[in-house]
Formats: sequence, C-alpha cells, structure tokens
Amino acid sequence: MDLNELERNRYEKIARLRELGMEPYPTRSNPSHTTVEAMKAFEEAEAANPEARVEVTVAGRLRSMRPMGKISFAHVEDRAGRLQLFFRVNTLGEEKMTILRDLFDLGDYIQASGFLFRTKTGEISVHVEDFTMLAKAISPLPAAKDEVVDGKVVRHATLNDPETRFRQRYADLAVNSDVRKIFRLRTETVRAIREYLDNLDFIEVETPILQPIYGGAAARPFVTHHNQLKQDLYLRISFELYLKRLVVGMFDRVYEIGRDFRNEGVSFKHNPEFTQLEYYMAYADYLKVMEITENMVAHVADRVLGTRKATFKGNEIDLNPPWRRLELRQGLMDAVGIDIHAHREAESLAAAMQAKGIKPKPGAPWGKLVDQLLGDFLEPNLIQPTFLYDYPRDISPLAKSKPGDPQTVERFEGFVGGMELCNAFTELNDPLDQESRFLEMGRAYEDEDEERHPMDDDYLQAMKYGMPPQGGFGMGIDRLVMLLADKHSIREVILFPHLRDRDDEK
Repeated sequence: MDLNELERNRYEKIARLRELGMEPYPTRSNPSHTTVEAMKAFEEAEAANPEARVEVTVAGRLRSMRPMGKISFAHVEDRAGRLQLFFRVNTLGEEKMTILRDLFDLGDYIQASGFLFRTKTGEISVHVEDFTMLAKAISPLPAAKDEVVDGKVVRHATLNDPETRFRQRYADLAVNSDVRKIFRLRTETVRAIREYLDNLDFIEVETPILQPIYGGAAARPFVTHHNQLKQDLYLRISFELYLKRLVVGMFDRVYEIGRDFRNEGVSFKHNPEFTQLEYYMAYADYLKVMEITENMVAHVADRVLGTRKATFKGNEIDLNPPWRRLELRQGLMDAVGIDIHAHREAESLAAAMQAKGIKPKPGAPWGKLVDQLLGDFLEPNLIQPTFLYDYPRDISPLAKSKPGDPQTVERFEGFVGGMELCNAFTELNDPLDQESRFLEMGRAYEDEDEERHPMDDDYLQAMKYGMPPQGGFGMGIDRLVMLLADKHSIREVILFPHLRDRDDEK
C-alpha cells in the first residue's frame, strides 16, 4: 500500500490501538439510536421530567474534535444528522482520554455510549462513559484535507472539484451533505412514481437487459458475446418491445424502471448508462398519456418538494396540470418560420433551411432535418412544461399514424426547462404496417445510422396474436431528478457517472 506521510501516521495508529487492546476494525457495533432519534428521545424525556436520564449508544463518523485540557468535545455524524459528544477525564480516565486525543482522527468511525444532557449553550450532547473505534480512516477525507507544514498539520477546505467528486463519489458523499440530499431526493422520486402508477393498477415488471435484437429507440447499442451459446447479444437501449409483448399477454398496464445502455455521446444530459421509466397502457392513446404524465409529475413534485413549483436554471417552473400543448409544425413555424408540411421532401426542407441561413445535415432524411430544427431552435426555449406533439413518421417507427396524414404520427415529447423530459406514442398495433415500417427504415438509413431499426420477427409474431390499442411512455429518471434538484448536469444525479480514462484526458 502506497502511503503518504499523513497516511503513514494514521496507519501506525492502527498497531498502537491494537497494542492497547482496542481493535480498530471490530466485527460488531451496537448503536441504540441514530443521532436524531437520540435527540428526540431526550427532548421527549426532558418535557416529561427534566431530571430523567436518557442513556444512548450512537455510532458514526467523527466530524470535529476540540480538545480542551481535561475535557474534549466532538461531533459524530450518521445517516440522520450530527450529535455532540462530551468527553471528560474524570469519567473516562487518563488512558482513554489519551487514546482519544492521540489515536482518533477526523473521519474515523466511533461508537460512544453515555447519557444525554444539555451544555451551557443548550446543545444536546452525549456525556460519554465509554467509546471504541469502529473503523480507522487511513486517508484523511477531502473535507479535512491535512498537510504537514513545518511539523504542524494544516487543514484545507472542502472537496469541490467536479472531476474529483465524480471519480471519488464515496468521498464526495462523505463530505458534502448537499450531495447526499440529491440522492435521497432521487430515491423519493422513484418511490413517488411507483406509488402513482401502482394506484392506477399498473404492475411493475422486469424485462431482459441482454437482448438478441435491440430495438424500441433510436440509438447505437453496446454489443457483447455469450461464449457458451456463441451468440452476440446487445445491452438493451429500451424496454419497449418486451413491455408491449406483455400487453399482448393480457397485462393491460405495465411499467418498468431500470437501466438502459446507449453507445452514444456524453453530454450534460446524456450518460451511456441511465435510468428509464417506461409504461404501456391498453386502450389509451397519446392524449390520455399526456394527462397521466402531467399528473404523475405533479404527484412526484408534491411528494418530493412539497410544492408544484420547481426552480431550474434560475427559472420558476410551474408543474401544475394542464401543461401547454403545442403542435410540432406550429412550434417550428413560430421558431424558424418554416412550415414543414409545405416541405415534405428532404431536398425541399433542406433548401428552406438554407434560405433561412440554417445549415442542414448533409444527406439527412426529412425526419432528421425536422429533428435538427427542433433540437436547435425549439427545445432550448421550451422552459415551462410543454407537450410538443405530432411528429414525422420516419423518426417514429413504432407510433401510429394520424388519420388522414400517413407522414405524421401520434407522438409527443414533453419538454421542461429547455430539455426533453419524456417521449410517448399512440402505439402502432397493426403487424403488417409495423413490418413495412421496419423494412422502410432499413432502406432509408445507412447500416451505422442510429435511426435504423432492425427487423424483430418475434415482436411481429407477438403482434400477430392481436395487440390492443395502447399508449406508451418513456422518461429519463435522471433528467426528472435534474429538474427537481436544480442540477444542470446528469453527472450530478448519477452516483457513479461514466468518465473518460485519466490517460485520455492528458
């Protein structure tokens, strides 16, 4: 183990503790209360009888130590909060006080037993009658970054470098309580989504992560290989096709919350591995799904924030239903002055874009040009919750066409805070139409194009047994948490985001 001077100093304390009969990494710990439970128990007892004695055993990480001659104060922190510890030589004896002073450091895990009291300043504290080490920290936490200067220990500031925080999330969580709050909020968000859908009689299911054919989204997959079966497999890019198979199997309302994997670029809103919610509801269309979605997000805000007003990038976002509905065609006319219905071919639309000073992506099909206009000129300005609806068919191969307009499908995307939050369809349930769409996508796009959707014969077989009309929905959990926590990078809301190798950064 390669140790610096400070770490060697702490490492030597491990042997000294053992020599004194205190195991630095004991097998058992027995706290009776969390810090918050201890304080609550004292307040309740104090209100009933000011002379009551409340004994507790608490455990956690040492956050501060203040030796003051024959007494010492410290703070211990656990998952619930912080509590002051009071050590006194008359109670513990010289040997124990020496162990505390010389062999315990900030970041160590301690267990302390004693009775609760209030100090002269009114702070609830534990008068410690016994204590022991639970885990000796060899490396100082970044929050208490120590350096030896002229024989003295100098302490520096908290951890705040983003790259270090993401690479050493364990240290980030240990020293930054605000970061821990983000991930508690994330847990509450997922819990609230489940509560909402369960109350609508949806059932939660699990579908394969390793799939023989990828599908359900426009993305490049990760490829792996099963050695025994001699079979290439794909990490799923979506749950969609498996969930809709379940609707064929008479599960009318299904949802899944899990991981998707897409071999694509990394950005403030993209990570190769991310958490997705998808649900499918028989006998619903995209209008019904809009209604469910806006009410679900409002419910989550109620549970997580206690309000339907969220602040994101300095904007107050009103999540109250109903959300604004805006046809994609009208939105683009308002944003760039181009009527996509007047330019139904890729060449015509590309010329209209050039006339407006917009450089179209070379060789892009019509639908991808529409998507370019949406992403560059419309999405960034959709700050308040907005459902943008009715999309080009050739970028939506699994959605049902609008009656009387075969080039447009019943699809919407929900935008909040200038970013896409969710995506939904009235799902295509005609197996013959679906097969022709798969074939059409194969002809229109290059082999490496992410919009190219492979033929899935088994999915078509499922559809042939009869698939009820249904609405389907997908939402990135990470982006919803970004919105609710007012975090502007997806890496802030994923515990262990994907990062480049350090060698690649040089």
